Amino acid sequence: MIVAIARQVAESLAAEASAAHPRECCGLLLGTPVRIVSVVAAANAAADPHRSFEIDPATLLRTHREARGAGSAVIGHYHSHPNGNGEPSRRDAARALEDGQIWLIIAGGALSAWHWRGAFVPAELAID
Repeated sequence: MIVAIARQVAESLAAEASAAHPRECCGLLLGTPVRIVSVVAAANAAADPHRSFEIDPATLLRTHREARGAGSAVIGHYHSHPNGNGEPSRRDAARALEDGQIWLIIAGGALSAWHWRGAFVPAELAID
């Protein structure tokens, strides 16, 4: 599967990950199952933000509510891996619950895309 994202959005994610380093940045993806239209950054509420991420619950609820009101949808999550590994971790898999969600991982300045279908399946990321 191919997931499209605007170059400006991809660049903003790389900049966010760089600014957060050595902590993980995180946030929500909005759009359709095949196109990321925008992102909403969230505070990392994890107990150890250097090794994990947890999207701030208030941001999560507010973003879902606002997306519904605007006729949009939260289609997934993004976070960074300061260790440079662009593959989902076991911790990521333990937190992935909703089939069809897109997960973007920013690592080493690069973005990788994954679909959750009971397991992570790599997706091609088309930056336009």
